[in-house]
Amino acid sequence: MSGEFEVLLLDDEPIVGKRLKPALEKLGCEVDVFTDPKEALKRLSEKNFDVVVTDIRMEDVDGLDVLEAVMSKSTTTKVIMITGYAMMELAQQALSKGAFDFIAKPFKPDDLRSVIIKAAEVLGKTDMLKGAVK
Repeated sequence: MSGEFEVLLLDDEPIVGKRLKPALEKLGCEVDVFTDPKEALKRLSEKNFDVVVTDIRMEDVDGLDVLEAVMSKSTTTKVIMITGYAMMELAQQALSKGAFDFIAKPFKPDDLRSVIIKAAEVLGKTDMLKGAVK
């Protein structure tokens, strides 16, 4: 693993990655952005990430599938679920399957940064982030 805090960001809406990648890079994260869940799953099979941020509702493969793939490969990777469908049932299902946190769209980049910082604290890697200590 490099000295970077590595994040995989998956959302089938390209604007989400375009908006969030710079916000996370300012925090000091190395960010891989995907709009195709199958490509993201392939990348996840090749490399471990500190955090995976995934949309829940996508065509073909949904965020819960991504969560299960991550959890079966790495018990330390923190998975943050994002969705425009803020249903408590879905949130509880994701959390019961091992998701670290759940964020409902629309949200601000700072909302995601805060959760990324929490994940880094749990992983003991806040020293890899810029401005992580509030």
